[in-house]
Amino acid sequence: MKITKPLFLAFFLPTVAMSAAEPGWPQFRGPDGSGVAAGAEPPAHFGTSSNVLWAVAIPSGNSSPCIAGDKIILTARDKTQLETLCLDRRDGKILWRQPVPVGKLEPAHPLNTPATPTPVTDGRSVFVYFGSFGLLAYDLDGREQWRRPLPAPVVEFGTGASPILADDKLVQVCDQDEGSHLLAVDKANGKTIWKIERPEFRRSFATPFLWRHDGVEELIVPGSIWLKSYQLKDGAEQWTFSGTSRVACSSPAAGDGLLFSASWNIGGDEGARITMPLFEEFARDHDKNQNGKLSPDEIPAGPVRERFTQMDVNKDGLVTAAEWAGMRDMFAKAGNAVLAIRPGGQGDITATHLAWKVTRSLPYVSSPLFHQGRVFTVKNGGLASCYEAKTGKPFYQDERLGALGDYYSSAVAAGGKIFLASQKGVVLVLASGEKLEILARNDLGEQIMATPAIVGGKMYVRTAGHLYAFGR
Repeated sequence: MKITKPLFLAFFLPTVAMSAAEPGWPQFRGPDGSGVAAGAEPPAHFGTSSNVLWAVAIPSGNSSPCIAGDKIILTARDKTQLETLCLDRRDGKILWRQPVPVGKLEPAHPLNTPATPTPVTDGRSVFVYFGSFGLLAYDLDGREQWRRPLPAPVVEFGTGASPILADDKLVQVCDQDEGSHLLAVDKANGKTIWKIERPEFRRSFATPFLWRHDGVEELIVPGSIWLKSYQLKDGAEQWTFSGTSRVACSSPAAGDGLLFSASWNIGGDEGARITMPLFEEFARDHDKNQNGKLSPDEIPAGPVRERFTQMDVNKDGLVTAAEWAGMRDMFAKAGNAVLAIRPGGQGDITATHLAWKVTRSLPYVSSPLFHQGRVFTVKNGGLASCYEAKTGKPFYQDERLGALGDYYSSAVAAGGKIFLASQKGVVLVLASGEKLEILARNDLGEQIMATPAIVGGKMYVRTAGHLYAFGR
């Protein structure tokens, strides 16, 4: 079925008034960043002409739907313009759009866009982050409340981490190849509450997670090689777990008293680890002009040269001995795994608070999902795994979903169903249980990078060119 911009589908169902008490989807992965919706389940079977309430063409972007009451907020790129969009949840009508005052767009990976971080809302205001500009706040009618310009990230792949809210603080992680830091600003005015430098961290794209347990709150921030916990009050570091992947792409989850984190990147698997010689040894044979630095053409083709831009921290086109040593150290320390971590840690908890660990069938970007006592993950290629949350016992592992390709969207759940979208545009629906049961494969015919949102038995899916609402 062809959908033309800006027309809506001619057959969407009658709209129904929505209760103000109805749960929303306030941030990336919904309530508390859990990926789990309260209330009714969406239908298992849907498509461009089945159980579709409405569909509307929207500009490109990878940000996921953020929902407050009857409003859906997204970020988008319309040609050279970045903007924040607000749509009516009842019929998909665009209520307002606010352009972002960007002088120059940040560079981005071909699969990324300058409109990837997901907005976050407290039900009164909505907050957005663009690497090309910084932070902005609007009320739900689209009136700008404040703006906080920030330096463009020092990474050629663009930004990925979404802002989150914690009490009166808006938190944004800015991990990059140089100048990494964690920032908390006052959500009322955008002024700095605290800023923590993270010089040991390189590029990462994972959204932080607020871990609530035992009457406390911890700000969990995945990063290169380390997973760290910070105090919300002042940003003080509480604990560190070392041995995660070189680049963090997925957000943690929590349940049954444990924290779950998944990370994978090339060069971190045992048996396939990338190693680098000492700079002095390598330069002796390859530094052709003997200037003590390496250019791309002085490094033989292979996995090391492919990561030249990651080694080149200051982006001057040359790799120094210090930059080489930094990447060598990262390759040596990196680890790929799904981790379960016990609470109560202080300092280095690598050897003391690991509850269980899995090093097989690891997700890359798609975040782990905790639901009904189980942890669910999906590996690129369409391979699903499910574990008992308390013990790590596999219920199933490396099971084929029948939908090939990569998975950048994260799984979400409602009731007894798990929903998962492949990059190729197939939304799979699984029964939440100890055996893999595929209830439906729904092909929307367009690329999907964003994570779906679920509110009140309806599911909202962003594809490459449209936003869909599905329900009965």
